Amino acid sequence: MAPTEHGEVFTLDDGGEVDLDLGNYERYLSITLTRENNITTGKIYQHVIERERRGDYLGRTVQVVPHLTDAIQDWIQRVAKVPVDDTNEEPDIELGGTVGDIESAPFIEALRQLRRRAGKDNFLQCHVSLIPVVNGEQKTKPTQQAIKDVKSAGLQPDLIFCRCPQPLEKSATEKVTLFCDVEPHQVIAVHDVSSTYHIPLLLEQQGLVTSLRQILQLDRLTISPALIDQGSKTWGAWRNLTKAQEKLGDTDTVTIALIGKYTNLHDSYLSVIKSLEHAAMACSRKLNLVWVDASHLELATQADSATAGQYHKAWHEVYTAQGILVPGGFGHRGTEGMIAAAHCARTKKTPFLGICLGMQIAVIEFARNVCGLPDAASVEFDERTSDPVVIFMPEIDKLTMGATMRLGLRPTHFQPESEWSKLRALYDDDRPKSLSNGNVHGQMNGSTSGDAPSVDSSNTLIISERHRHRYEVNPEYVETLRKHGLSFIGKDDSGKRMEILELEDHPWFVGVQFHPEYLSRVLKPSKPYLGFVAASAGCLEGVMKREVDGSNRGMEGVRI
Repeated sequence: MAPTEHGEVFTLDDGGEVDLDLGNYERYLSITLTRENNITTGKIYQHVIERERRGDYLGRTVQVVPHLTDAIQDWIQRVAKVPVDDTNEEPDIELGGTVGDIESAPFIEALRQLRRRAGKDNFLQCHVSLIPVVNGEQKTKPTQQAIKDVKSAGLQPDLIFCRCPQPLEKSATEKVTLFCDVEPHQVIAVHDVSSTYHIPLLLEQQGLVTSLRQILQLDRLTISPALIDQGSKTWGAWRNLTKAQEKLGDTDTVTIALIGKYTNLHDSYLSVIKSLEHAAMACSRKLNLVWVDASHLELATQADSATAGQYHKAWHEVYTAQGILVPGGFGHRGTEGMIAAAHCARTKKTPFLGICLGMQIAVIEFARNVCGLPDAASVEFDERTSDPVVIFMPEIDKLTMGATMRLGLRPTHFQPESEWSKLRALYDDDRPKSLSNGNVHGQMNGSTSGDAPSVDSSNTLIISERHRHRYEVNPEYVETLRKHGLSFIGKDDSGKRMEILELEDHPWFVGVQFHPEYLSRVLKPSKPYLGFVAASAGCLEGVMKREVDGSNRGMEGVRI
């Protein structure tokens, strides 16, 4: 999927490559999903066709109704029985799309039938609709028409969430209740706020919890005191974190320059953005994210009189930033600009974080300017380079592009004599204090991904992070890079694949082959991002001390 068309491709623990919406669910709800939670039209059609080929339908004519709609319902009910967090409770279902779209029609019909199949008090429909403001007046006609279309399809919304740039006026609420046949408490106003993390507070103020309890008859359920206590602590930590943001002033800002290839569509880096926000909140800072097109940093841009201004503007933003981030990406375009930015960060002692491609960029820059290998490059950029410091992974299919990368949750082992590492210290602080030399890394297998790091029988610190890449650092150049000062402090379980690099004599210069942003949570920021933002804001020492002391704890005892 092209990031400039679809936004980022979010990767799950099991290697599933899915829509960025699933990333939003994981981050905000602190859950762990699988590829089975991503139900698409293609999957459903493929499933029905495979069943027909097996003879499951006994030669009968296969139709949208009932075969396709039954398959959708069966899939939803099957997946909904699988817990997605440590509560072991059943999750909810979201139907993405627009009422009236041809693509959504079978799913809407399936949900109409599912409402009957699930039974009374077991199905709740939330409808999200836009209330545009035209010449200062809030218009409810689009919402009225949308609800009419939904009703014509056999569904009746239980709650209507009205998105509007400004708080919903009483007259607008009255029109929605009158023409959409709902009660006032069923209309929930979701207006623009200072950050999306304030939305739960806004919903609580309007009695959403009470409405959910009444519609689904939740009071009839028996909920353990432990879960109630955990929920209260989570909500308290969320409120404290978001309200603290409101007190920050203009001087409490950290400026990060993101050097990317797809900067014209910010959703291409959605998880990166959210991870930076999580880390900034944990550091009591407001994030000022500056977007820099990597190609604007290249000499070719300066040479062209028509684009020379872009070159100087881009470099001004890089030089004035407190931290430099180079995220993942594919292809040659803009990589020389990324290499120049990495060189600037290394020589100017500006905190740097390289993710996936960004780590490979850091290796190329170091090889060229420190190791004396001016032609060092990745075979992705130059197949004939004399010094291929980054190579195509040997086990990857070079002909088939789809789903052939190294995907999903994989372990990284911190190497001996890397105790000086700042990143290791942050990860190590999450290690359960009860672990001793005899505990093995089976401790990692918890109910959610991103559990506390573990140790093996040799007391090696092991972490698990999600991956999505085809290229890796060439093992033949690792010793040369190490001798010149580039430390690979994390490797895979074979010891041959480089996972983490760090410079010891730098405030923060870290590159990781994995994508830590996929496991960052609001109340549990990703460690590489937390360290990077803290170093950029000048508070790394304080954050590391707080992490060690565990003085600031949130959900399930997690430090925030």
